Amino acid sequence: MTVKIVENQKELEDAYFIRKTVFVEEQAVPLEEEIDAYENDAKHFVLYHEGSPVGAGSFRFVDGYGKVERICVLKEARKTGAGKAIMNTIENYAREKEIHKLKLNAQTQAIPFYSGLGYEVVSEEFMDAGIPHKTMVKKL
Repeated sequence: MTVKIVENQKELEDAYFIRKTVFVEEQAVPLEEEIDAYENDAKHFVLYHEGSPVGAGSFRFVDGYGKVERICVLKEARKTGAGKAIMNTIENYAREKEIHKLKLNAQTQAIPFYSGLGYEVVSEEFMDAGIPHKTMVKKL
């Protein structure tokens, strides 16, 4: 498995394909909420396995934090370390940019995954796209 920082249109389309598959098709998030006004401000990441895209994520600098967003992995690649590979790459990117505080809005079912990576819950539960979430933070 290889995580790449998106450098061209094909890689961006691969990231969008994964996001649409997981969030729009699997979780019924409306497309207009999934692909939003912040896409051009984000650094996008895509995870490839044997040449095929299987995971994605994005990262922006917002209000003094590195904001980790849109972390997703295709069903068939879950529980393989794919999500951890994406997160490690994003965290390393943040360190290179000298960003030492990260924030993300985790679906509540994913909180154990992010907790295992050192993130801590800092908010009450809230709804986003009809899915319960909590904000989590981590210091690098």
